Amino acid sequence: MPFQKGHKLGAKKLLKRPLDKEAIAFKGYVGQKEKLKAVPDWQERLREYVDSLISDLPKNE
Repeated sequence: MPFQKGHKLGAKKLLKRPLDKEAIAFKGYVGQKEKLKAVPDWQERLREYVDSLISDLPKNE
């Protein structure tokens, strides 16, 4: 039996900040996708790395 719309059951991951509706995508090297999926909490760690990468940019004033 499928869930009814607006159901209260199910797991929802609590994140520090809301996610964008559009995905960030890039092509990796052969074999990286499978290895990345084996890393625990890889998505959140990658988001934090992207933030640090952006913060390293020089400020345009």
